[in-house]
Amino acid sequence: MVTIKDIAKIAGVSHTTVSRALNDSPLIKAETKKRINELAQSMNYTPNVSAKSLVQQKSYLISLFFSSINEGTSDSFLVEVIKSISENLPKEYNLSVRGIDSVNHQEFLTQQRSDGAIVMSQSDDDDAFFQKLVENGLPTVVLNRQVLTDNVINVTADDAQGVRQAVTYAYEQGYRKFAMIEGKSGFRSALIRKESFLSTLQSLEVPLPKEWLIAGDYSLESGKKAALELLQLPNPPEVIFCGNDDMAIGALNACHQMGISVPEDIGLIGFDDIPFSKYTNPPLTTIHKPLDEISELGLRLLLQMINGEPVEQTSFLLDTRLEVRQSLQSPLAF
Repeated sequence: MVTIKDIAKIAGVSHTTVSRALNDSPLIKAETKKRINELAQSMNYTPNVSAKSLVQQKSYLISLFFSSINEGTSDSFLVEVIKSISENLPKEYNLSVRGIDSVNHQEFLTQQRSDGAIVMSQSDDDDAFFQKLVENGLPTVVLNRQVLTDNVINVTADDAQGVRQAVTYAYEQGYRKFAMIEGKSGFRSALIRKESFLSTLQSLEVPLPKEWLIAGDYSLESGKKAALELLQLPNPPEVIFCGNDDMAIGALNACHQMGISVPEDIGLIGFDDIPFSKYTNPPLTTIHKPLDEISELGLRLLLQMINGEPVEQTSFLLDTRLEVRQSLQSPLAF
């Protein structure tokens, strides 16, 4: 294995200079850094992370937590978050993934070896866990849910904005009979999306019969089951707003099963804009949640904290956007 000393010998400099150059130290001139990095690459040099961690007192491990991996977290959401963070993680770091509901909180705090934690929070019940992390001095970033405390770095998307955009757009296309399949009870995203759905209908003076509001749990199965209930009502809705794309895909399956055409007989709207949503038949109109941007920004902020760099802004609310596809009728059809 090529070592720093090997590079130093060929470069004609000290091994300390090589180490500083490879770690982008400001003490080393730019041209020296460039020469040493090119030499290291040509020699197929690989950093010894174990030795580096001992010197810098780092584990080079990031802990990623979901509220739960088994309850209410869709497979698509789980994969997208892990994929996004992994793609942006520096090569010397490893990533561990766990559900908060499966962790002994005190044990993690006393035995943890992570350099920092990313909490992909879905429930208010997570507050006690990540507040303990912060109080114990572990660099921590909370994503996906707005946290109204100054001591927690927080990145999320404006879900309410996305719901307003979608419902208003459908109303402008001529839809008047709106139903909703709600997300998992207890999840903050489910509550925000429901509240925005109800307030938008109220502002548009559109009535909502109680039977058009049905509970789901973010799973494909709950979307299908709820849609079957709605479609068999004596007075079915014209459009179903689903709390996430997985439930919307389940609802689409229910429509196909009953011989109901989308969008000719009923419109469907999802939320999240998972990769598969554009490949359904018909492609799903949905709200794009910038999950990649949330994950990438959250990781960047966490690495700043780990490296002792100041973080000026503690709260970030990113825009959502409506992706109009063929699961809603065009205006010309009305």
